[in-house]
Amino acid sequence: MSVQERKERERAGRERLIVATARELAEESGWDAVTTRRLAERIEYSQPVLYSHFRGKREIIGAVALEGAAELAATVRAATCAADGPRPRAAALARAYLDFAARNPAVYDALFQLDGGLAYAQEDTPEPLKDAFAALLESLGEVAGDGVDPGLFTEVFWAALHGLATLTRAGRLLPGDAAQRVELLVDRLTRV
Repeated sequence: MSVQERKERERAGRERLIVATARELAEESGWDAVTTRRLAERIEYSQPVLYSHFRGKREIIGAVALEGAAELAATVRAATCAADGPRPRAAALARAYLDFAARNPAVYDALFQLDGGLAYAQEDTPEPLKDAFAALLESLGEVAGDGVDPGLFTEVFWAALHGLATLTRAGRLLPGDAAQRVELLVDRLTRV
């Protein structure tokens, strides 16, 4: 291995450490607790080293969001691949999405609530974000119904899931009705 390859590998390792530590700190104490000073202390590097990887917290949030998008896509695909039929796939997708949001609140915030400097629904949208949407579309497109654009239907279904995830987390919905909400959502929105 050349010196250059070793340096690149070490740099990539530091970057992964920064992102993992930011994510861990955000999950423990919220995103307000994630500061470059605190990150530098936790990973035992100086703040200038941190800034050599990320220009600031916004870029770190963006990196966590991209990592989270890849995880969300994998989670949705794993949950839907075992379901037998379009409606069971839509229900499995909904449960997996809501479970992901509940288990990873800081990642979910990085993806959908905070400014990570990422473009959504645009030409320059990063691939992990496009792939997360594609994972939803793969299962939801088949239940959109005749004459309904599958992408538009997926956006509406996703918006409903996001609303459920956000309201549940904020304690605005009765805790015992989660399964019934998923059933109702799938029943009322799917056409298959």
